[in-house]
Amino acid sequence: MKNLITLCGLLFFYLSGFAQHSAGYNGLGTHMGNLSKLSGAKSRSISPENFTGEKGKGGMATLENGSAAKAARELGQKWKVNPYVIIKPGETFTMGEIKGSGAINHIWMTPAGEYRLSIFRIYWDDEENPSVESPVGDFFAAGWGNGNEPQISSLAVCVNPRSGFNSYWQMPFKRKCRITMENKGDKNLVLYYQIDYVLTEIPDDAAYFHAQFRRVNPLPYKTDFTIIDGIKGKGHYVGTYLAHGAYSPDWWGEGEIKFFIDGDSEFPTICGTGEEDYFCGSYGFEMRKDENGEDTYTQFSSLYTGFYFVDDPKNETHLSRIGEYRWHITDPIRFEKDLKVTIQSIGWKSEGRYLPLEDDLASVAYWYQKEPHNPFPELPSNKDLILGDK
Repeated sequence: MKNLITLCGLLFFYLSGFAQHSAGYNGLGTHMGNLSKLSGAKSRSISPENFTGEKGKGGMATLENGSAAKAARELGQKWKVNPYVIIKPGETFTMGEIKGSGAINHIWMTPAGEYRLSIFRIYWDDEENPSVESPVGDFFAAGWGNGNEPQISSLAVCVNPRSGFNSYWQMPFKRKCRITMENKGDKNLVLYYQIDYVLTEIPDDAAYFHAQFRRVNPLPYKTDFTIIDGIKGKGHYVGTYLAHGAYSPDWWGEGEIKFFIDGDSEFPTICGTGEEDYFCGSYGFEMRKDENGEDTYTQFSSLYTGFYFVDDPKNETHLSRIGEYRWHITDPIRFEKDLKVTIQSIGWKSEGRYLPLEDDLASVAYWYQKEPHNPFPELPSNKDLILGDK
C-alpha cells in the first residue's frame, strides 16, 4: 500500500510537470532569472508610425499624410514621416486599440501641452468606464506641470530628462484594450508615444490594472484627503503618487495615511505614522533653509519610493510644491471586498501642537482588481484641475 501511494505521488508530480511544460511559459513577469526562457508570446508595438501594431506595418506613412512631412520632404517614406500626432482642443484621440489577449509591458510618451488638461485613459475588454483615468503628468508622478518634470528612476515609473514619461506597470487584458488621450485645453496637444505589448495567453487569476486621480484645493479644515474610495471587489493596492502644494510657510508632512480594508469603518487596519514616513523618508526630508532663506530639502528617487520638490516662479501661491511616490511592489495592500485610502494634512503650531492644514492635494492611486470595477467619480472641472490659486 505504501509503495502504491508513493507511485501515485510520483505520477502526480510527473503529470503536473508535463502539463506545465506543455502549457509553456507565456512571456509575462520577465526578470533576470527567467530572461533566457523562450515563450510563444508575440512582441508588438503601437506608435504614430504604426497605429495598429500589426506585423510588418511600421514606418509606412507617406509625405501626403505624415505629421513630419516637411522635415522628411527630401527623404520620403521610411524616414520618420509620422513620429507624432496633434490632438486638437476638445478632441479625444485613440492612441491604440488591441484585440485579443495580451499585456502592455511599457508605455513611453512625451506630451507637449498642459499636463493637467491632458487626460490619459485605458479601457479593458469591452468596458464603458475607464479603468485608468488621470491627467497625464500625475499618472507618471510628474504633477507640477510642463517644465517642472522631476527625474524619477523607479521600477514602475521613470521620468527621464526632460519629459520622457515611462510606465513599466504590467497591464494584462483578456479580450481587448483601448488607450485614449483627451485634450481638455484650448491649444493643440502634440503627442509622441509608443505602447509596447505582447500577445499571449493570460491566466485566469490575472487582475486588471487601475489608476484613479483625485484633487482637493484647498482641503477643508480638519478633514482627511481621500486618495481612493469606492473600490469594490478583490485585488491589491500597488502605489500612490501625491502632489502636495503647501500654503503654510512651515512644515507640512505630519499627516498619517490610513488603509480601510474589507469593511473597516471608523478605524483602519493599516495606519502609518506620517506623510514623510509613508513615502519612506524621515525628519522632513532634511528640510532646511538655503543661502537665500528659502526652504529646501534632500530629494531622492529609488526603486520603490521617491521625493522631489519644484521651484516654479510662475506659481507664487504654493510655498512648497512637493511630489512623492510609493510603489507597493513587494508589499501590496491586499483586499477581498473593498478598500479606502486617506491621508491627513498636518503641520506644527506653537507649543509643539499639531496644525491641521488646508493644502492643495492631488493624488493617483494604482491598484489591480478583478473586473468589473465601480465607475470613477467625475474629474474636476478645468478650473479645478489646473495649478493656481485656491
